[in-house]
Amino acid sequence: MDAALAQVETLEQGPQATLYEFHDNPILARQKQQESNARSYPRRLPLALKRGRGIHLEDVEGRIFIDCLAGAGTLALGHNHPVVIEAIRQVLDDELPLHTLDLSTPVKDRFVQDLFAVLPPAFAQRAKIQFTGPTGTDAVEAALKLVRMATGRSTVLAFHGGYHGMSQGALSLMGNLKAKTPLGALLSSGVQFMPFPYDYRCPFGVGGEAAVELNLRYLANLLSDPESGVQLPAALIVEVVQGEGGVVPAADRWLQGVREITAKAGVALIIDEIQTGFGRTGKLFAFEHAGIVPDVVVLSKAIGGSLPLAVMVYQDWLDTWQPGAHAGTFRGNQMAMAAGSAVIRHIDQHNLVQHAADVGARLRQHLLELQARTPQMGDVRGRGLMLGVEMVDPHGTPDALGHPPANGPLAASIQRECLKRGLILEVGGRHGCVVRFLPPLIISADQVDQVAGIFAQAVGAAVGQR
Repeated sequence: MDAALAQVETLEQGPQATLYEFHDNPILARQKQQESNARSYPRRLPLALKRGRGIHLEDVEGRIFIDCLAGAGTLALGHNHPVVIEAIRQVLDDELPLHTLDLSTPVKDRFVQDLFAVLPPAFAQRAKIQFTGPTGTDAVEAALKLVRMATGRSTVLAFHGGYHGMSQGALSLMGNLKAKTPLGALLSSGVQFMPFPYDYRCPFGVGGEAAVELNLRYLANLLSDPESGVQLPAALIVEVVQGEGGVVPAADRWLQGVREITAKAGVALIIDEIQTGFGRTGKLFAFEHAGIVPDVVVLSKAIGGSLPLAVMVYQDWLDTWQPGAHAGTFRGNQMAMAAGSAVIRHIDQHNLVQHAADVGARLRQHLLELQARTPQMGDVRGRGLMLGVEMVDPHGTPDALGHPPANGPLAASIQRECLKRGLILEVGGRHGCVVRFLPPLIISADQVDQVAGIFAQAVGAAVGQR
């Protein structure tokens, strides 16, 4: 073991006192000069990465970081997990074709069987699968096409705070206006936005069960009122836990009500599991918390075992499109399918779903204890290992529920202070005020304690600066 990786063992003993200083090295300087102005992560995380193992990353200057971003949730087993590396090597050793379009191979067949084996039986028994392009937004685009062709309708219902990708069709479903406004009219029309059950910032100003009931009544009325002004939609698309929207979880009762209402109206229910899928929320799929059967599930990120892969799984009543109705060159990534199978089996065999629920609860408890003595932490929320902390200004004017206004600058400051202490986190949500935790599912209880300790130090430093 070389000196740099030996640091990993030292780091695991507890939060380090060292405060890293960051400056432009030649790699970052060239990135700034040559890459698009649209680059985002490097602006907040000025890192040039050299190596990764487990939950840790090493940069080119030999500094070790705990990665609680994990490729925006892509790295379910962390960096370079042995079962993933072995699966990729086996594909190479067997000289399998690496690019197969949608032709079948033993690796592809095993991946499909492994995936169907872990889908809820009520959903899997009548399911079809479509391999799309390699990203989550490709799967969303395919889902839009599928439901419109099958129903003959074009309108789609989406939600405030929703995020489904950055391509033109998926972008039309996004709640965030910043990414959409400069484009003017989007290519995809016919999207109607609905209020999401954001309990802390309830759009109805009531919160709790009353808000869930109002939200469901609003949806039911929209789909039944001949004067609503909204044509009967082809589908409704929703995240069970909004990720980029600020780690906002939907109540189980609300999701059950949405399923009942859409089924009655003949509207397809699309569940976006791109970030929540494969154990992230303490269930293998987030919709399992509510015990519902959706019509379409879109999957990406963790499904490829760190490599690009995306699929859409849907109920057979929607399978009305004709051969060639949807395609994509890079939908036959054999290494991604092999890695994905390895991840699915490893999660199942090592009960990582329950582990994510357990250590997620442990991290949440740490955050709640910190919140009790930190008025700037307005809300702690999420499920499993998908958690968020909404930072607020306790001296600002409260909203209808008595909650202080969002404090995006403080969240950004906390992110910087975490990075100085060797912890990589992301921020998101409205006004960029939510600090997000998305660690690999393999994170241990001791490592959770370490993350919480670093975060507490960073919060103290950031609050003290203001």
